[in-house]
Amino acid sequence: MTGSSNVLGQCTATRVGETSNADTQEACPLGRSSPEAYGASIEHGRQQEADDFSRKRFGFIRYTALNVYRRLFSLAFIGNAVAFIILMVKGTDPLDLVNASAVNLAVCGLCRHPLVVNALFLTFGSVPKSAPMRLRRLACKIFHLGGVHSGAGVASCVWYIGFAGLYTYGFQPSPSSIAVLVLVWLVLALLLAIIVVAHPAIRTKCHDYFELTHRFSNWLILALFWVLIFLLGAQEASLSTFLVHLPAFWILLLLTVATIHPWLLLRRVPVTPEPLSPHAVRLHFSHATVKFGQGISVARHPLADWHSFASFTDGFDSPDTKFSCLVSKAGDWTRQAIAAPPQHLWKRGVPTYGFGYVFRMFERIVVVTTGSGIGPCLSFIEDSRRPAMRVVWQTKSPLKTYGQRTLDLVKRMDEQPVVIDTSVSGRVDMLPVVLRLYKEFDAHASLVYALETRGIAAYGPIFDS
Repeated sequence: MTGSSNVLGQCTATRVGETSNADTQEACPLGRSSPEAYGASIEHGRQQEADDFSRKRFGFIRYTALNVYRRLFSLAFIGNAVAFIILMVKGTDPLDLVNASAVNLAVCGLCRHPLVVNALFLTFGSVPKSAPMRLRRLACKIFHLGGVHSGAGVASCVWYIGFAGLYTYGFQPSPSSIAVLVLVWLVLALLLAIIVVAHPAIRTKCHDYFELTHRFSNWLILALFWVLIFLLGAQEASLSTFLVHLPAFWILLLLTVATIHPWLLLRRVPVTPEPLSPHAVRLHFSHATVKFGQGISVARHPLADWHSFASFTDGFDSPDTKFSCLVSKAGDWTRQAIAAPPQHLWKRGVPTYGFGYVFRMFERIVVVTTGSGIGPCLSFIEDSRRPAMRVVWQTKSPLKTYGQRTLDLVKRMDEQPVVIDTSVSGRVDMLPVVLRLYKEFDAHASLVYALETRGIAAYGPIFDS
């Protein structure tokens, strides 16, 4: 939640469970006598809140220009860049560059493997509530792991460019060496293609192309790398000795197993759709038991685009199924899922933990969300170890869009959630509301940039989560 630049003088909020002739009834959030009075209170207390939660010095640099994701990216990339420059200046065997590229490819790939992600979230999420706040704040940043993924990925390309340059410079024509040269540059072209489409600007506008390019180029790179290593080994006296003593061979073997593993768990599973409105649908599943903080990846076709959704238990209102995902209109795939709800979907891998899991290490939190972002938050309803929480949810016509059952689930997280109906009030700057709740509730964590710059522990999903 980034908060707009203007603080509105009033907001319309509701208590879940209250109804009127309208979609939801105006009620007084946080105990005020009316929405107007509450809005006036926000405006009146604006200066006091600014004093209490003044922006930290260099906030833009710390939380935007050099946020944790970018710091991890820089750490991974700069460390490799320094090593690369030193080796190139001193002179090195081209195979050393292949090994370095393979190591970074392994780090890049394993950072996205479900089992590795789950292990990391379980490890960092095990920090006890009694640990110092500073340690818990740092542990919660594990969801920025994508910075290591992208940093290692770009670094692997740099190492490979060095290898391609040295091999081309020392090239001696022969039938086998020509084949190696062609493979070397073909792999480099694929690596560059992956990096280009992964840029946030391109990824956001052409997400389907990004995903397909990412997946199929990765598979092709693995296959070509195997051929390349065997061709290089064929030029040696003993192929087996060459392979056994080449680190890149063993790394490539690990990467191949890691790539195949999720696809071995590919299944076509039944779905029970529950249309909520023309803007949202709830998809019910029974093929697995999903734990708190986990999500699944689903697709209409296994080779098409995959979409990840946070899940929450059906145990409170849908005993015939095990868990659900809340889907709202946000693109072609979700639009089709709402217009023609699927009866079956493909799933792969295992359920994966997401950023919500690490909130267990706090005593009290403020959950802030908009629209269907309430779906991932509903995962908290099944967790007996969840922290005490307050909920602020801004969305259009909540009852009409998401239904009474969804609102009832929200109330299980917070008996008096603050629900801002944008169909009545328009979009409201949520920052004053959250700051006031944070103070009154003595919360340990909330969401995100506008709060972090005021020294509040704030977390939320990022584009690469």
